[in-house]
Amino acid sequence: MDVKIVNPFIEAFFNIMPQIGFNDIKKKEIIVRNKNIKSIGVMINLGVVGDVKGNVIYGISVESAKKIASKMMMGMPVNELDDMAQSAISELTNMLTANASINFSNIGINTNISTPALMYGEDFQVKMNTDKILYVEVIVDDIPIEINIAFT
Repeated sequence: MDVKIVNPFIEAFFNIMPQIGFNDIKKKEIIVRNKNIKSIGVMINLGVVGDVKGNVIYGISVESAKKIASKMMMGMPVNELDDMAQSAISELTNMLTANASINFSNIGINTNISTPALMYGEDFQVKMNTDKILYVEVIVDDIPIEINIAFT
């Protein structure tokens, strides 16, 4: 898997997150992992098709998801990850992945994305469709967000 496919996703964070009120965005580590991803609370899966194919799964803790949902809903308190909060988080990942798709297009790679599928709960794993995935950790206003990219 080519590491250059990570940049469009990282750039998407720097493009989208300030638009919804987040200011401090840092890229932490990029590593190669095996295909089993252990959930840290909430996972949102989007499919990517076109010149590159596969999935991207964003991972975040439930408490962090509530903080982000609150910010996206103009500061409205979010005490539980209800349908509205889940919709906000799903929409964020849709915005991030759509922006990554635009970034891919800017370098001559055509892609389309699926709608997000949100999963949450305790102690579950997702098995990706490739043997190795690229893992990127991004910190947004002290909130860690995982990006797991599995392209074939």
